[in-house]
Amino acid sequence: MASASKEVWPVEIRLSKDKRALSVTFDNGEAYEIDAEMLRVQSPSAEVRGHTEAERKTVGGKRNVTIIAVEPVGNYALRLRFDDAHDTGIYSWAYLRELGANKEACFMAYLGELAAKGLDRDIPGQK
Repeated sequence: MASASKEVWPVEIRLSKDKRALSVTFDNGEAYEIDAEMLRVQSPSAEVRGHTEAERKTVGGKRNVTIIAVEPVGNYALRLRFDDAHDTGIYSWAYLRELGANKEACFMAYLGELAAKGLDRDIPGQK
């Protein structure tokens, strides 16, 4: 995962026109485009993450999810509202950077979890 030793600050946050990706550019020059599906299935909410690793959920059926709103939370994070009514995750700048920097590995791990749990990107369900 990306190093969290230096605090990062976004200088630009942009939702794509089709609402399927969020682009974030940080003050250190790093820039990432993160798919809505990845943001949704990796939501930092208790609903997805649980309170322990054993409670963490793998969420399927989110290939076509879109972001319907991007709202600031103080000066440290965003709340994303998705078209499936999920809106409880608070995405800190550090977490957005981590997801962006590691999106390929996170996505491959997600696909592995789906397969291991008999879930699908196109069929809603969670385990």
